[in-house]
Parts: sequence; structure tokens; C-alpha cells
Amino acid sequence: MDKLVGLAAAVATHVGDGDSVVLGACLEANIPFAASYEIIRQGRRGLNIIAPISDASTDMMIGAGCVGQVTGAWVGSVSGGLGHNYRRAVEQGEPQPITIRDHSNFSLGMALMAGAYGMPYAPLRSLLGSDILKSNPAFKLTENPLSDAAEPVVLVPPLRPDVAVLAVQRADRFGNAHLWGNSGVTQEAALAAARVIVMADELVETEVIRSDPSRVLFPGYRVAAVCHVPGGVHPSPMVGRWRRDNAFFNDYHQQSRTAAGFAAWLDEWVLGPEDHPAYDAKLGAQREALRIKGQALAAPANYAAT
Repeated sequence: MDKLVGLAAAVATHVGDGDSVVLGACLEANIPFAASYEIIRQGRRGLNIIAPISDASTDMMIGAGCVGQVTGAWVGSVSGGLGHNYRRAVEQGEPQPITIRDHSNFSLGMALMAGAYGMPYAPLRSLLGSDILKSNPAFKLTENPLSDAAEPVVLVPPLRPDVAVLAVQRADRFGNAHLWGNSGVTQEAALAAARVIVMADELVETEVIRSDPSRVLFPGYRVAAVCHVPGGVHPSPMVGRWRRDNAFFNDYHQQSRTAAGFAAWLDEWVLGPEDHPAYDAKLGAQREALRIKGQALAAPANYAAT
């Protein structure tokens, strides 16, 4: 099935009010900011953002009024610190109160793994002694039934997102995709989610994907939509394609210190440009300066069976 659609159409079809959404799953890299901007433009409300960091994306969506709940370990700008919109929402209820479901980065990854593989829970020891057990009532402290000693263990319930938006270096129009570099919890998010939107930096023929199956982290039949969005991860990095735009992140962090400053930033960079091509045009020469031009190619791999 041909699944190639525009990003606006994919968001309109597959991201609804109140949905639980993963926006990127590689920590600081491959964050689908173009999708975050489109969700803001379409005015989604009450989203539960499941955040394997996702850098400033979640903070932007909180400030735009899209978020009702955050399930994750942290919200902010990795290079700047805790997100200012996140703090205003939690501490002052502005622009709206949000619910926090605390996780560590590890417990979040394990919860997605449990969701991906149909596990009733993921048993962890790493949360023992932390206040996360107090702030997230979904976690259950119990004893390991397989141990003869009184050994404590924390049971973390599975996460099964409504939709995961995942950026990859290349994909075909049928949902088959290649991702290389740090994959974070991309595979777990793709297998756990009810719907997957793939945001591809490059659109290729299926033969290209078939030539290297080791870079395929999830099957194409799991994908609901493929969107060809070159540079759609800006300002985050993508291995072999784009460098991180540190100046853009720092400017966002400074402007968002106040609600008025964030509103001005949002008007300029999200609500002003009507879509990603317009955003790209606004970046101008700054975009090309971020393109990775060097090469560090992997050695060929022989997949022959005879």
C-alpha cells in the first residue's frame, strides 16, 4: 500500500485530541520538530506527550496549549536547561495545568518495551530509593516472587502510545525505513504504538531499503503514513544529514523565558510559516550551513546466502 502523504494530512488523520504521542525516540537526535509545529498549527489539545527527552519540542507544545499530560523524565532544552513553558505550566498553571507522570529515562524505555512485546509490566530495580515511586502511583513496589530472599522490585506498567512520529534518514513510500546512528527507543516506540508516522529525510525506492535489512528497525506494515520532509528534524541533528542548530536552540530558550517572548517566537517560527517548506525558506542560508557534507561510510556488508 502506498502510504506517502503530506505532513499536514498525516497529522490531521492520525493525531487526535487527547492522544498519547511519542515525538521522536532518539533522545537529542532525530526529533520530528516539523511534526510538532504542524500539531501546534492544527490546534490539537489534551495530548499526553510520552517524552524520551524530545528536547524543546515538548516545551513548545506545552506553551502552545496542546498538552494535558507529560509522561517522561524531563522537559526542556538540553543545551539550556529545564523548559520555561513546562515550569510555568507546572508551577503556575499557565497556559494550562498539566499532569506529570514521572519516569526515569530507563523506566520509560522499559515501559515502551513492555508495550511493544505485550508484557504486563517491566520489573526494575533502578527506581528503588527514588521519589519517582511517590510521584507516579502507577508504579508498584513488591517483592520478586522468583527470589528466596525478600528482594524488592518495582513493576512498571506498559506504555502503548496512540501514535509515534519517528524521523528516519530514508524510507520508501510503503513504510519501509532505514535509521542509523543512535536509535534510542525507536524500535520499542514503533512496535508499541497503535499508529506510526514516518518522517523521512529522503524518499528512496524499496530496493534501497531491501539492500540493507540491518538498518530496518520496524516493519513497514506497522506504518500508517510516510511523509517526505527533508530537514524536518531542525533544529535537532540527524546522523549523516544535519548538524544540531545550537544557536536556534539557545535563542528559543532565551525568548521563552517569558510567556510574551514565547508567543512572539511561536508567531515567527511556527504560526507564521504555513508549512515546513515555508519554515525552510525562512531559515534560508542557515539551513545549508547545517548540512553534513563530509563522509564516514560504513564498510559494505555481504548478505548473500549462496
